[in-house]
Amino acid sequence: MKKVKNIIITFGLALASVSCVSKLAYTEPELELPETFKYTATADTASVANLEWRQFFSDPMLQTLIEKGIKNNYDLQIALKQVASSQEKLKQAKYLQYPDVGFGVSAQISKPSKNSMNGQSLNLFLGKSYVEDYNAAFNLSWEADIWGKIKNQQEVSKMQYLQTYEATKAIQTQVVAAIAQGYYNLLMLDKQMQIAKSNLELSNNTLALTEKLWQSGDTTSLGVQQATAQKQSTELLITQLEQNIAIQENALSILVGENPGTISRTIEMSETSLPQEISAGLPAAMVSRRPDVRQQELMLLESNSIVGIAQANMYPSLKITANGGVNSFKIDNWFQIPASLFGSVLGGLTQPIFQKRQLKTDLNVAKIQREKNVLAFRQSVLIAVGEVSDALVSNESLKVQEQKAAEQAATLKNGIKSAEMLYKGGMANYLEVITAQGNSLQAELNLASVKRQRLSSIVDLYRALGGGWK
Repeated sequence: MKKVKNIIITFGLALASVSCVSKLAYTEPELELPETFKYTATADTASVANLEWRQFFSDPMLQTLIEKGIKNNYDLQIALKQVASSQEKLKQAKYLQYPDVGFGVSAQISKPSKNSMNGQSLNLFLGKSYVEDYNAAFNLSWEADIWGKIKNQQEVSKMQYLQTYEATKAIQTQVVAAIAQGYYNLLMLDKQMQIAKSNLELSNNTLALTEKLWQSGDTTSLGVQQATAQKQSTELLITQLEQNIAIQENALSILVGENPGTISRTIEMSETSLPQEISAGLPAAMVSRRPDVRQQELMLLESNSIVGIAQANMYPSLKITANGGVNSFKIDNWFQIPASLFGSVLGGLTQPIFQKRQLKTDLNVAKIQREKNVLAFRQSVLIAVGEVSDALVSNESLKVQEQKAAEQAATLKNGIKSAEMLYKGGMANYLEVITAQGNSLQAELNLASVKRQRLSSIVDLYRALGGGWK
């Protein structure tokens, strides 16, 4: 009892000595964030990114596509499996503080040489030339977490799990944005197809009029050729648009996890509804909301815990081992209780002395990795602020561009009417009519493209601010 008491006192003193060691603290890196985003008039604390995607995208057809994408997109499904895998590791990490327990059964027969002392002793005391040994025992091994190593290992598993969770949210924001972008691109192509078909009708009318004038001798065959070429150019455009529409439908189908096929849409681009007056909120709030930035911060927290593990490996470790069970040299009395019972307990402090500089190298590498993650975290914040600023300036610029493009399209559309009237009255030639039609077609196609870009800039801003995962 006195020896056991001395062992307990020794371990108590060791634990008291290490209790003075402070845990490795985490210091959040300083971030040079602007007070407000560039190109914003006021510092509004509200942000459009706080809206759920169902509130942000009001088009029922688009909502259906996004629902399918969140449910069936393969990138998202793979990410969810990674979350489930990390969750299992996190559950296992909670048991690191408990001892390892095992059970083993063994049987051994040894026959020493008859000319050896063991062989002669066996014959003398047991009356046989071999010895049997039967053993059944539980084995226990436990390491005291006196330096926080196990706690840091649990923290690493937690941070890795949270990283996969944030990664899934980041992928969802990308999927939601990509589906919306593809859908609006499809509406733009529909609008351009409508414009092209309308222009084809004008080209047919111009060609018919030019042929009549040629037959009456009021124009040359060159006019007919030019009008025909204008019609053929529009027909070529329609074929190209049909191809682009099919490809865009296929891309959207794959995004939502379905085989390539037709995408239903019941509205035109002019009927789309997205928030026009968008509040970006504050940069500091964006940092805590963007999943990719949060993922980088969690990687930094993980590396901080790994530094703690590497540091703890350099200090003494307190390990306790024990085993106990039944043992006998005869199988018939193997399980006689209490005669066959045995047990032992061993505890000790182990201090690494010379490990070929491995422990110091591990610590230095862990510290360098933490410094790298600090830089990566700051870079992710800088990129996020830049993306928001880009989306803001694009949105403001495209407002003006859309207005100018609409004015230009209206002017050139009226120009077609004027050119046709002058042509019929013999006051303009066929080239002026064809030029007016071509300019009007290009202006209307450009207007549809600018409208799509404007919608895309709003979606980009929503994603850049961290919206889409709610």
